[in-house]
Amino acid sequence: MKKKKIIRIAIVLGIAAALIFIPPMLAEARRATITETTAPAHIFSVRTENVEIRTLQAQIEVNANIVSGHQVVVMPDANGRLASMRVGLGDIVQQGQIIGEVDPSRPGAIFSMSAVHAPVSGMVITTPSTVGSTVSVSTPLMTLAVGGSTEIDALIPEREVGQLITGLSAEIRLEAFPGETFAATLTQISPVVDPVSRTKRVTLRFNNQDPRINPGMFARVRLNTRTYENVVSIPQEALLEHRGRTIVYVLNTADDGTSYVEMREVVVGVTIDRETEIRSGLEAGEAVVVQGQQFLADGVPVRVIGRTL
Repeated sequence: MKKKKIIRIAIVLGIAAALIFIPPMLAEARRATITETTAPAHIFSVRTENVEIRTLQAQIEVNANIVSGHQVVVMPDANGRLASMRVGLGDIVQQGQIIGEVDPSRPGAIFSMSAVHAPVSGMVITTPSTVGSTVSVSTPLMTLAVGGSTEIDALIPEREVGQLITGLSAEIRLEAFPGETFAATLTQISPVVDPVSRTKRVTLRFNNQDPRINPGMFARVRLNTRTYENVVSIPQEALLEHRGRTIVYVLNTADDGTSYVEMREVVVGVTIDRETEIRSGLEAGEAVVVQGQQFLADGVPVRVIGRTL
């Protein structure tokens, strides 16, 4: 009897505990279920930029040298040994001035010196030949720069020569004058491509001569070639590859005001200075995601944290 009484008491206590603890547990479970069901989806933060109509300017950038606009190579009138040189690099000479002498003597015979005259007035812009060297009537002794004009001598890679025509505009930057840009025009194009360097030599002329610019200076040339006017363009960083297609994510707004993205396939054209032409798939004024798109999918909600209008 005593044992049965203890069992009945235990059963009563168990029922009481169930009545006390189970309802709150069920309520908590219901709250968790409701919270899980109604919690908002994860919202990605993105930065966007507007699709715009732009003019894209294709360019070729190469290194170049500043040279004299008109140069004359001085050669002797006789074969022999260079006996004297009266001028040096950077000297100014006058037409007819004696600038050196060549001794045409041969073993067993003595000849008078053959004077080397400056054929034109100008500046010596190459180091003259060394005294004592053997020269001939076809040996360049030095080069004279005639007049004060300067030009740009540049080599264009073979892959770019199809874009070359005289009259193209260019921007010239010189290390001697950081921050300054000098305008120039393409005036001459070599008819041949060098088979060793695979380049074509071109000459550009400054639109305005500046006395500060000297032959021998190093230059950086930005030659303007093809112009693509009024094209739909976006930053290159907005583009993604998805299953063999080029896509972008376009920003949209739902009826309730929330922002979401639409995956859209585009057809691209040229890319210049990190701006890409869009031939189809976008219209001017739309906004595309340029940062944060790697984690997106079609239709997901987003928060715009930066936008260029």
